Amino acid sequence: MSEARLKVILLRHTPNPEETVAMAAKLCYSPSDITSLKKKIETRDQKAFVERLMKMGHMSPIEHASFTFAIEGISRACSHQLVRHRLASYSQQSQRYVSEEAGFDYLIPETIKKDPQLKKYFEDIMAEAQKAYNHIAQKLNEHGVNGEAANQDARFVLPNAAETKIIVTMNARELLHFFSQRCCNRAQWEIRAMAEEMYKLAKKVSPVLFAKAGPRCLYAACPEGEYACGKIRDVRKKYGVKAAQSKLNES
Repeated sequence: MSEARLKVILLRHTPNPEETVAMAAKLCYSPSDITSLKKKIETRDQKAFVERLMKMGHMSPIEHASFTFAIEGISRACSHQLVRHRLASYSQQSQRYVSEEAGFDYLIPETIKKDPQLKKYFEDIMAEAQKAYNHIAQKLNEHGVNGEAANQDARFVLPNAAETKIIVTMNARELLHFFSQRCCNRAQWEIRAMAEEMYKLAKKVSPVLFAKAGPRCLYAACPEGEYACGKIRDVRKKYGVKAAQSKLNES
């Protein structure tokens, strides 16, 4: 057993995502055949066109660009939030087929880490959960319940803090929505940290599609109203948004 650390890897993505988006958008209005249209798009920089597309709010073409991330070092509590984003595909490590008898890793919130006594109490609880899991698995084995049949029942004592691994695929439009929700300061700290890592990787590959990605307060007033974090200037600075780019509304 040990404390898990967040790790996010961009496994795959649509090659030349801006070209794919441009192809999808221009096909709707072009009389050209697909082969001719493809050649025209590949011989020209599509940055300006895709930027104009994004500014117009013509979002359906960007659904053709997809990104697949491998994520580990997150808690089951975090993954339960992640899968609420339904326009995505998920493959998660199973607690039924993967035994935790060798020891499960877990996440400790920073608020708990700051208090040495509370941290020790938390770690003791994790150790007790491990003992309980192993005890139940062993007793089930003695009763002839083995393998996945034992795992699926022993896992009921595992906490939300237990670490999990997951692969997620989202298209660019859903990623923009995901970043707008989960990069927000009001998002739970763990999924926010994960979203920020995904954002960095996606923007590196496709700076045009994700030029204005991030929390919803970057270019307009915070939509949270009275629940706003009150740190809009700090958030905009973090994402490199200058005052002249935003609508200067800090409410």
